Amino acid sequence: MLGSCSSPQLLLPSAPVEEKSAAIEMTEGTLQRARARWVPVRFADLPGWDTDRASELWPALLRGCERPAPGWANVCAQARSATLPGFSDDGARVWLQQRLQAYRVESLDGVSEGLITGYFEPLVEASRSPRPDMRIALYAPPFELATRKPYFTRQQLDTLPISQAALRGRPIAYVADPLDLLILQIQGSGRLNLAEPDGSRKLVRLAFAAHNEQPYKSVGRWLIDQGELTPAQASWPGIKAWARANPKRLNELLWSNPRVVFFREEPLPDPQLGPKGAQGAPLTPGRSIAVDAQSIPYGTPVWLDSTEPLSETKLRRLVMAQDTGSAITGAVRADYFWGWGPDAEAQAGRMKQPLKLWVLWPRS
Repeated sequence: MLGSCSSPQLLLPSAPVEEKSAAIEMTEGTLQRARARWVPVRFADLPGWDTDRASELWPALLRGCERPAPGWANVCAQARSATLPGFSDDGARVWLQQRLQAYRVESLDGVSEGLITGYFEPLVEASRSPRPDMRIALYAPPFELATRKPYFTRQQLDTLPISQAALRGRPIAYVADPLDLLILQIQGSGRLNLAEPDGSRKLVRLAFAAHNEQPYKSVGRWLIDQGELTPAQASWPGIKAWARANPKRLNELLWSNPRVVFFREEPLPDPQLGPKGAQGAPLTPGRSIAVDAQSIPYGTPVWLDSTEPLSETKLRRLVMAQDTGSAITGAVRADYFWGWGPDAEAQAGRMKQPLKLWVLWPRS
C-alpha cells in the first residue's frame, strides 16, 4: 500500500470475529475516535508485554517522530534525546510506561478482535530496455492521464493499437513476468534489480506515482468467485501457482482488476530502509504496520497480539502505525510490513490471522 497504493490485499478481508456484549460499559478515561474506542488498561494487561525486544522499536519510533501526531511533540523530543547505546529492552519498556498510557482498541460497538494481514516490498529483476526475456513494461504516468477521468482500464490499455501506445505511459523498465507487474501494482511500490544498457546493475526503488482511477478488484476474490480457488488457497503463492497452471487464462485474471498503477523511479541510498508509508516515514520491517487512520493516528505505537502465518508462534510486539491502504478499514485491523525479498513475500502472502490491538498514547 505504501501510502498511496490501491491496496496491498489480494483478498477481501474476512469479517472480524465479534465479541459483543449485551451492554457495553464505558470505562473512565475512554477515548473515542471516528471508527474506534480506546479503553484504558494497565501495561500488565498487554499479553507478552515483557517478552518483546522493545528497544528495536526505537528506529521506527524516531522516524515516526519526524512527523509527530498531535500531542506527541514533547514525547518525541524526549525520544530523540534518549541514549540508545546500551538502552536495554527493559529500559525501553520503562521509558514508554513512564510517558504513555495503554489503551485497548475496540470498535464502537465493543468488538475487540479483528484481522491482521501482511504486505511487503517486492524485489524484481528488471531491464532498462526490452529484451527477449523481459518485455513487460513498467510505466510512468502518461501525459494524457489528467485529461480523462477515470482513465482507461487495464484491459483497454493492454489492447490499445500500436498507434496509441503512448496512452499506456512512459516505460521505465521491463520485467519478465506479468505477475511481477501485478504484484508491484498491488503493493504500490517495489525494488528493481535493474540491468542498465552498459551492462551494469543497480538497485532502485519503484514508487507509486498515480493510478487510472478505476476501482481496485481483488484477483484472489475473482478466482474464488470463479470457483478456481477456495478462500484458504487464494494467497499470493496460490494465485501464482494457478496462473502458471492456466497460462491461457492469464489475461482474464489480470483484466479482472481494472486498476492500473503508474510509477516513478527513485534512488535507493539506504537499502535497509523501506518505502515511505502514508505518514511519510520510511517503513521498518517487522516494526511498521498499516492501519485505518480514523481508528489509530499515524505515528502511534501499537502493541499487537496475533500469530505468525501458518504457525502457532505468537506475534506479540511493539510496532508503529505508519501506513494505510484502501482495504485496511475498521478499529482492529492492521497490515504488517514484512520487508522485502522472498521470505517477506512468502510470509506476507500467507498472513491472515486473528488480531487484538492496544495503542500507547501520551499521558495527559
